Amino acid sequence: MDKISEKNKMNNKIKILRDKFKKYEIDGYIIPKNDDYFTEYSKINRLEIISNFTGSAGLAVVLKKKNYLFTDGRYAIQSKIESGKNFKIISYEKIINCNLFKNLTLGIDPKLITNGQIKKFFLKNNKIKLIEKNLIDEIQNQKINDNFPFFSLGKDIVGESYTSKINKISKYLKKNNSDYLFVTAPENVAWILNIRGGDGPNSPIPNCRLIISKNKKIFIISKFNKVKNLIKKKIINSNEFINIKDFSKKIIHFKGNNFIIDDKSCSIYYENIIKSKFKIIKREDPIYLLKAIKNKTEIKNMIDTHIIDGAALTKFIYWIKNINKKRINEVQAQDKLEKFRKMSKNYLYPSFDTIAGSGKNGAIVHYRAKKESCRIINKRDIFLCDSGGQYKYGTTDVTRTICFSKPRSY
Repeated sequence: MDKISEKNKMNNKIKILRDKFKKYEIDGYIIPKNDDYFTEYSKINRLEIISNFTGSAGLAVVLKKKNYLFTDGRYAIQSKIESGKNFKIISYEKIINCNLFKNLTLGIDPKLITNGQIKKFFLKNNKIKLIEKNLIDEIQNQKINDNFPFFSLGKDIVGESYTSKINKISKYLKKNNSDYLFVTAPENVAWILNIRGGDGPNSPIPNCRLIISKNKKIFIISKFNKVKNLIKKKIINSNEFINIKDFSKKIIHFKGNNFIIDDKSCSIYYENIIKSKFKIIKREDPIYLLKAIKNKTEIKNMIDTHIIDGAALTKFIYWIKNINKKRINEVQAQDKLEKFRKMSKNYLYPSFDTIAGSGKNGAIVHYRAKKESCRIINKRDIFLCDSGGQYKYGTTDVTRTICFSKPRSY
């Protein structure tokens, strides 16, 4: 009964979406997995609302009579289980230059896609129509807590002050004859300003954007309640804050001619605002390369974090290999690993949802064990445990394959 009810809900959502096509003069609608900050894991998941798909990478296209879900090989099994009844599952690579949408007009929220993605995926024999309202939000608006205030980390933790980083960016802008850099990836803003937030389900992401001028001026684009602590502690000044709602009005008063943007995370929506006054001379955020070079403090924190996490994982492996007389399931195993990690005062929370799969479940690359359907771990099973932790000064991601008896040779 529950499965039938769930299917009816999904069909109803798809019907409501299709009923909007005539109003907006479109033949279909594109629903990406990402939010407007282009993060892999987000508290907002419009793709799940319309397709029931819970994986971290995917894109759906709903047409008048057909539905398609594009995802990668990690989710081949999972996507069929979750979405196969309502969507045709297709590998990501087949979306490039495909003829499925030939001569069709597809709608999309301009905040959720970049110009690069449009050119790569959807410009062959079809037209893209930018619709300012998100049609999935009109069906079901997800209520999330996004009021978590940003906080700063000291130089003793990150190894380099934000003023030093801004000096490097200023030199880069002058070398490339650019007046401004528009940083749209939240993780890059976090690195520059040495700040963190609570906008990711498993990561201390601060959802915000940043403009840096060649003269070292900075402007953080966010909500006031998120940055008020930074202003209070004088990490930024009040005149260095731009409310996200006022972005288009404020930017027209900027002096200069040129901007550098990030083609990976600058949406069409924000690119069009910048292009209304400025020339875009480069489409690659230099922060990706700058932050890739780790300083001594960062390296030490990584090593220390892995030592702490390694101790927790070792305790877990010893525990699970020595309880063969007890019947435990996958959820109990992942909960036990969490308890071992919590023994450290520096542990915060998991860095992603633990993958604890035994037997056939271990073949599902991004398997999620649930209390109502998880397996009892058998002595003859191979147990896959892919997990990680967020610690105060580092992040881990470790995979282990565990046997409880001598494996058969083939």
